[in-house]
Amino acid sequence: MKLTQGTLDKLSDILGQSDYIVRYERGNFQSGWCLLESKKVVVLNKYLDLEGKINTLLDLIPQVSIDIDKLTHESQLLYDDIIKKANLIDPA
Repeated sequence: MKLTQGTLDKLSDILGQSDYIVRYERGNFQSGWCLLESKKVVVLNKYLDLEGKINTLLDLIPQVSIDIDKLTHESQLLYDDIIKKANLIDPA
């Protein structure tokens, strides 16, 4: 996956289309992100570099509840690819 702003935007769109709000804030994040599940808010450390933000979203997306029916076709394809790669890494 290319490490570009476009990739970051596409990953953020997956969350946005599933009614999550993605915010970039400063804070003491040990993992680079914070998830407020009851409010469907994902807060990423704004001081992460582009690669860090992309990798954080790639790690986070398989862990949250995504409504695939709300995703655009392009987002569905990307989401399926992310899930397949996550399952190859962690088959649990």
